[in-house]
Amino acid sequence: MSSLIVKPSVSSYADTTRSLLTAIERRGLTLFARIDHAAAARQAGLELEDEVLVLFGNPRGGTPLMQSDRRVGIELPLRILIWRERNQTLLAHGDPRDYSGAYDLVEHRDTLEQMTALLEELVAEAAGS
Repeated sequence: MSSLIVKPSVSSYADTTRSLLTAIERRGLTLFARIDHAAAARQAGLELEDEVLVLFGNPRGGTPLMQSDRRVGIELPLRILIWRERNQTLLAHGDPRDYSGAYDLVEHRDTLEQMTALLEELVAEAAGS
C-alpha cells in the first residue's frame, strides 16, 4: 500500500469535485469510474458525509507497468478520494513511487514519477491552491 497524501481544499465539496473532474477531462485522461460512497451509504440506510472516489488514468501509462508486473493492476487506475469532514473538504491520493518497492517496476521509475506529479497537479488544481 502506498503512502496516503492528504490535502485540504479551499472550495466546497461540490466545487472541488467539479474542479477535479474538469482537470481530468482537460488533460484527456480516461475517467474509469466515480464511486459515490455517501450515496451508497444512504441507499443502505446509513449516514456518511459526502465522499467520492474518482478512478482515472491513461492506458498508455499504466499498461506498461502491468506488462512488467501484473500485480500492480490492484493499484491502477490512479485514484483520488474527495470527502467532506465537518466543514472541510479534503482530497487524498497514494504515492505511485511506492509501487517500485512492492512490485517489479525498476525500469518504470520515470513513469511513476510522472504519475506522482500528475496526481499532485490534479489535487492542487481541484483544491484551489
